[in-house]
Amino acid sequence: MLKGKRILLIVAGGIAAFKSLELIRRLRERGASVRCVLTEAGAKFVTPLSLQALSEDRVYSDMFSLTDESEMGHIQLSRDADLLVVAPATANILARMAGGLADDLAATVLLATDKPVLAAPAMNVRMWTHAATVANVETLKQRGIHFVGPNDGAMACNEFGPGRMSEPEEIADAIEELLAPAEQPLAGKRAVVTSGPTREAIDPVRYISNHSSGKQGHAIASALAALGADVALVSGPVSIADPPGLRTVHVDSADQMLAACLAAGRIDIAVCAAAVADWKATRPSGSKIKKKAGTAPPSLELTPNPDILATLSKPGPQRPALVVGFAAETENLVANAIDKRQRKGCDWIVANDVSPAVGTFGGERNTVHLISASGVEDWPTLAKGEVAMRLAGRIALHFSLPPKAEAAE
Repeated sequence: MLKGKRILLIVAGGIAAFKSLELIRRLRERGASVRCVLTEAGAKFVTPLSLQALSEDRVYSDMFSLTDESEMGHIQLSRDADLLVVAPATANILARMAGGLADDLAATVLLATDKPVLAAPAMNVRMWTHAATVANVETLKQRGIHFVGPNDGAMACNEFGPGRMSEPEEIADAIEELLAPAEQPLAGKRAVVTSGPTREAIDPVRYISNHSSGKQGHAIASALAALGADVALVSGPVSIADPPGLRTVHVDSADQMLAACLAAGRIDIAVCAAAVADWKATRPSGSKIKKKAGTAPPSLELTPNPDILATLSKPGPQRPALVVGFAAETENLVANAIDKRQRKGCDWIVANDVSPAVGTFGGERNTVHLISASGVEDWPTLAKGEVAMRLAGRIALHFSLPPKAEAAE
């Protein structure tokens, strides 16, 4: 519950602003008090009177109001709440947040706050997937801004896809998760998560690798830590920031990644989310291989990389209690993942389609299938952070069940 919590709700200009009215209801039902900041564009969709009637508090909108500044200055307004919520978070306000602008009361409040911020994006699918919005969201995440959604669904513009604002109940749940004392069912458990690609040197300037961004693996590490696990993240070369508060070991090659996993010592949970290169050059050149006119390209002899998932899955006293692998496939997804689980000896496989048309590598969303001894769970398309939270929750459930109940998970 949110009894006694103070929420500052920033309502920006989008058709989803109507959901902010229901969100106020949901938050007040859970015991929170709500104060609203309404942007000029937001006022085109909902009225100050509606927000005031539901929140039973005045609505703020004018940064230069002498009355507002004397009664509740924008600095105090930004810091008087336990949490700032931007719903709907339009492409415009996300861009202004990322750029550090302070051109209206909402943007100024967000820039001046020292409290956590939760954004619920809402926009056309093409706006959400535009490179500028993707970059802005990544910037904000690196600064610690929290996100809920967006969901897939039909939009007012008659298009379908990611960009639909989360439902008020979902946003209220996310707020409660941020503010309410969190249960830590994985407290006392030690975990290793691998993430990102590996790079296998051909010579000092060339390497074998893949398009993995590390976003899914990093999100899983953060989700396990949020449930109380002591997490070590072993990351290949990625361009995203290390998750705050975690031990991160940076590696390049599969050999280094395996060594880092083994160096972690006795662990309870291993999640092998990294896209490890299957092969490496048998004899990497110590100097750059030169192209010579009139001669054929040099032959490249490959040798298999160490199998990190199979190594961690080997029976023995050092085997983690739960080993989770990933299967990145472009065809026969579930069948290949079931086969991989049997071959590797791991407990679970998270299967996802990495065909170029799907956009999983480097993208923000993922569609996965969880394969275990009890069968196949088909999960809906979710943001990678939501996939991570769901997987962490399943891991916590696994450890809460008595041994005889595990087969019925």
